[in-house]
Amino acid sequence: MDRTFQHDTNAGTALTRRPQWQALLRHAQGTGDRSLRELFAADPHRGERLAAEAAGLYLDYSKQRVGDDTLRLLRELADACGLRARIDAMFAGEPINATEGRAALHVALRAPPGERIEVDGHDVVPDVHAVLTRMAAFADQVRDGRWVGHTGQRIRTVVNIGIGGSDLGPTMAYEALRHYSQRDLAFRFVSNVDPADFLEATRDLDPAQTLFIVCSKTFTTQETLANAHAARAWCLAALHDEAAVARHFVAVSTNADGVRAFGIDPGNMFGFWDWVGGRYSMDSAIGLSTMIAIGPARFREMLAGFHAMDVHFRDAPFDRNLPVLMGLLGIWNNNFLGAATVAVLPYAQYLGRFPAYLQQLAMESNGKHVTLDGRRVEVHTGPIHWGEPGTNGQHSFYQLLHQGTRLVPCDFIGFCQPLDPGNAQHDLLMANLFAQGEALAFGKSAQQVRAEGTAEALVPHRVFEGNRPSSTILADRLTPHSLGALVALYEHSVFVQGAIWNIDSFDQWGVELGKQLAKTTEAELATAAPQLQHDSSTNALIRHYRERRGPG
Repeated sequence: MDRTFQHDTNAGTALTRRPQWQALLRHAQGTGDRSLRELFAADPHRGERLAAEAAGLYLDYSKQRVGDDTLRLLRELADACGLRARIDAMFAGEPINATEGRAALHVALRAPPGERIEVDGHDVVPDVHAVLTRMAAFADQVRDGRWVGHTGQRIRTVVNIGIGGSDLGPTMAYEALRHYSQRDLAFRFVSNVDPADFLEATRDLDPAQTLFIVCSKTFTTQETLANAHAARAWCLAALHDEAAVARHFVAVSTNADGVRAFGIDPGNMFGFWDWVGGRYSMDSAIGLSTMIAIGPARFREMLAGFHAMDVHFRDAPFDRNLPVLMGLLGIWNNNFLGAATVAVLPYAQYLGRFPAYLQQLAMESNGKHVTLDGRRVEVHTGPIHWGEPGTNGQHSFYQLLHQGTRLVPCDFIGFCQPLDPGNAQHDLLMANLFAQGEALAFGKSAQQVRAEGTAEALVPHRVFEGNRPSSTILADRLTPHSLGALVALYEHSVFVQGAIWNIDSFDQWGVELGKQLAKTTEAELATAAPQLQHDSSTNALIRHYRERRGPG
């Protein structure tokens, strides 16, 4: 079978030469002076009308700098770029990861039993649920104390060792769902090859009560294996028996030989598949630490939230399709309004790691410079994602959002109900969320500032121009279901943008070169008199480091 994805036959047409793109350019030039104040004044029901709801999430995009014509033109661009065919191809298990000849079928990870999703004619849903069943059995053993360490003591701390998607997803999910976690178990996460990460994560732990989950599909990831071997040495230094490894380590991998050589029983290896990209894997076996923390039932609730958004994305018309709307608004802001970044601002402390999670999801997916057919892209792809929880960010970088010279579209995320009912501070939190979106949109004019009695010399400093676009996403409560739906919403909106740009959102060749060069440099750092053949800057840096690094 030809494993090259057969994308839209018109995909080779340069994006900027498409009539739909040109129409959007003209539209942007013709409506550039139209402000959000004017848009709301012209349509008293805009706030109710430019909103959509699905999978328990409510999206208000009325504060985006778009009108009905803008949205229509964006949908026409999506149609011209074959977005519907791309969506269908993904759900059908076609190899849309063209440069690696693979499917990108993370939607199968949360498909319910009985649904059929095929890769090369094989239904993968039973395979997914077989792994979930094994994960659940193991998680229950750890949670209820049946899984004990080498000395017979109960496990009290679970340490996840991974990097990239094998760390960002589990870390974010644990922090987001900490309210639901089993409180007599502690969870730590180690990713950085900097030894300080491992040392600080384990400084106060008892090896006899610690379980490590080593997450590496190939069991060859350099940083993960370095930390795994550090954990192994730390464990054996206290327990003095190689047999202890099998009671204190499990693996999420597909490399049974490598796992066995490490000392882990392959029976305690939980696998996943090459059609699961790392940044799309938090709901696979990579989420084992999440399942142990919140329990199998709540993990399945999270999968149900993912699936609800998957079904909505697959079936809903584009004008009411949340991921499509968010993706197209991202295209508009990035390519037609010149916004190079997106601020993700969750008004929920539990979502403190969500912006970091989205950095990988969005920037590793769409930070690409060539199209599917290898041609240089003609427009900017992959806006930079960043952010912090509110209200902390308000006392940090919101100054730039409101009065800076750069346009930064914002995604506000909030929840209508607190996890501890009756806490009045939640109203204060949400009042700030709503106020920030309003202030960004409408600002404060010089006339309003003067009416407050402000000295004329200070008027320019206190003017807020407004017209800064934002979207607001609300859910009733932060639950496993709503988290799954929220992550899937962003997964699919990233996919939509990649489809418009005609790039491969599922490979990540850009991370390879630095890793390859690091292997050479690592060998040079360990050699007594290396023959350095880098550029003069790198050579000088290596010499400087070698002279000053001290004893090994």
